[in-house]
Amino acid sequence: MKVAVGADHGGFAMKERLLERLARDYGVIDAGAWSLDPEDDYPDIAMAVTGLLVSGKTERGILICGSGVGACIAANKVPGVRACLCHDGYSAHQGVEHDNMNVLCLGARAIGDELAMELVRAFLTARFVNEGRFRRRLNKVLAIERQGLRSARQTGDDA
Repeated sequence: MKVAVGADHGGFAMKERLLERLARDYGVIDAGAWSLDPEDDYPDIAMAVTGLLVSGKTERGILICGSGVGACIAANKVPGVRACLCHDGYSAHQGVEHDNMNVLCLGARAIGDELAMELVRAFLTARFVNEGRFRRRLNKVLAIERQGLRSARQTGDDA
């Protein structure tokens, strides 16, 4: 499995440590930041990770910022992305199994490296349960996404 990993300055140190551990078992693409820059912005990193994901260059993404919240908000603006902020193991695997989450967001100022690695492992080893109620619910979420895109296009056309 190929995984894109990115972090702004708030998550940079954690990203560097996770990359080293992840590279042992996964194909990893470092989506930045590549140096600690207190002036970088999480939306830019979110777009780098999600761009790799939606283009098919990776199957999953991991975003790290100070709280994880900003990166999650930015990532979820990209069609096809289902990003979730997780600080517990259950959410990290259940989000994939039930909701087909494809981007894990972490808050480096909220959790430590060992918990982060536990969450990453839970996220990367989980598989979507592509049946029954889970497929039905995902289809409803995808329909909301499509409707949102249509509404945005219509609003843009009227302007």
